[in-house]
Amino acid sequence: MKDYIGYAYAFTIGLGGVFGFLKAGSTSSLVAGLTFGSLAAYGAHRVSNNSKNVGLALIVSVLLLVVMSSRFYKSGKVMPSGVVAILR
Repeated sequence: MKDYIGYAYAFTIGLGGVFGFLKAGSTSSLVAGLTFGSLAAYGAHRVSNNSKNVGLALIVSVLLLVVMSSRFYKSGKVMPSGVVAILR
């Protein structure tokens, strides 16, 4: 069975990186968004092929939760860190 939620999450992360680049000119947002989005998509692909293979998807998810929660706590801004933390 396909992990459509995982793919949607990966797409959202990658799209967020692209929007961060377009809005603020942040190359680091672009690189991080595309890197984490690609890793999340690969993790979703692995979950789709073998339902017991959730390690990579879980690692990406927890890492983004920790990083974005920390950024939300420091800045108090809901966009984008609060939204990503809530999604995860």
